[in-house]
Amino acid sequence: MNILFDNTYARLPERFFAKQEPARVPEPKLIRLNLGLAAKLSIDSDWLKSAAGVAMLAGNAIPDGAEPIAQAYAGHQFGGFSSQLGDGRALLLGEVIDTDGARHDLQLKGSGRTPFSRGGDGKSALGPVIREYIVSEAMAALGVPTTRALAAVTTGERVMRQEGPLPGAVFTRVAASHIRVGTFQYFLARNDIDALRLLADHAIARHYPIATEAPHPYVALLESVGAAQADLIAQWMSLGFIHGVMNTDNTAISGETIDYGPCAFMDGFHAQCVFSSIDSRGRYAWVSGTSPVSRKHCCLCCLKTLARRPRSPKLLSPDILSDSAANTSPASAPNSASRLRHRSRSCRMVSIYSAPKRSISPSFSVTSHVSPAERILRRLLRCFPTVSLLENGSQNGVAKPTPPSTSPTCALPIRS
Repeated sequence: MNILFDNTYARLPERFFAKQEPARVPEPKLIRLNLGLAAKLSIDSDWLKSAAGVAMLAGNAIPDGAEPIAQAYAGHQFGGFSSQLGDGRALLLGEVIDTDGARHDLQLKGSGRTPFSRGGDGKSALGPVIREYIVSEAMAALGVPTTRALAAVTTGERVMRQEGPLPGAVFTRVAASHIRVGTFQYFLARNDIDALRLLADHAIARHYPIATEAPHPYVALLESVGAAQADLIAQWMSLGFIHGVMNTDNTAISGETIDYGPCAFMDGFHAQCVFSSIDSRGRYAWVSGTSPVSRKHCCLCCLKTLARRPRSPKLLSPDILSDSAANTSPASAPNSASRLRHRSRSCRMVSIYSAPKRSISPSFSVTSHVSPAERILRRLLRCFPTVSLLENGSQNGVAKPTPPSTSPTCALPIRS
């Protein structure tokens, strides 16, 4: 089987990634294959089921045209900045074009150590692989932008975790790209302006080509990423989904949900619900869904740095940059109410805002720039025009987080 790879990211300078081959595993066995997605990617499902196909999905064989790389990125993790993270247990095999002409990354997750592993074994246990397969495909079925699951295979080996030895597995992830907010932060932390410019140009060409027509393409990129994130998080919140660790290294600029570690859908509504055993302060509780869009400001730092350099294709004025920090493009949020008709009306919700209270008409039309947080709130109120979103004890419009162990309506945290 000849997979037609066209690897644009691997053609960037080598400081963007580290070349690395996956680790071999003793007894790979296919446990799940996404036939529909394979067909969309023009990859023969019968071949993927064969010994040769399973060997590729497990990392034991590199197909012709693949260029396995571990991508470099940084990230803010629970408020602290790490200047070097990167793919510690994942390898990008390459990029393929689907039947609609869209470009996708093909990545193996759990494929062994890389230069970014930071002491880890680079492997994945079977449980997290199954979770990501199920939840990412559920999100896709709900119409939420997300990475996809192509396949899951067991490896025939045991990986050591806190719980003891667990069966190992490899997950094949398909994504619009794996460029993260943390990818920009990685080069900003090194004051590598040329790399920032190359990354921004690559991101525009791949995800937001209309930005090239704007007077200030990098600002247009920033606005596009901010709008995509605002719309994505609104969809999460409307479905009761909590992304347990939405750090900047888990924030894809494509606007897709990525990295299903500690995460879950609420069974019973609780605004302070947390689904991460390490999120003791409720930083990524459901009610905090409006705050992660501030990661857009991390991209803004990169763009400000670009603007200061005379070689930048478009010099950006301070006024433009200041405006873009608070605003997104003037586009109305789509109505997702049709997906939510099944939602129980018994969920108790109170006000989004503390005093003074504000109200937003559910039949709004955007006529001026609005902030990402406002986009989220408007979209949610459009879905739930008669209810509110916070529970008792808010301060400055933000609910006081309640640890998961004291939230009676929360499920137990899910460990990564």
